[in-house]
Amino acid sequence: MPAETPATNPPTSSSTSATTGDIPAFGWSGYAERVNGRFAMVGFAALLLIEAISGDTFLHWAGLVP
Repeated sequence: MPAETPATNPPTSSSTSATTGDIPAFGWSGYAERVNGRFAMVGFAALLLIEAISGDTFLHWAGLVP
């Protein structure tokens, strides 16, 4: 008869991330870098969308260059 494996409890929502089992941490952690990368991708996509809609570069649209 095979040995029974102990049941693992699912992570609680108060101690882990909503999308992974990682525990959110401040500083240079893998979790922080992943979230930062995701926000950077959203920002870059928004930049491309602004340039496509306005037909002008972002720097000119924002008034940073004449």
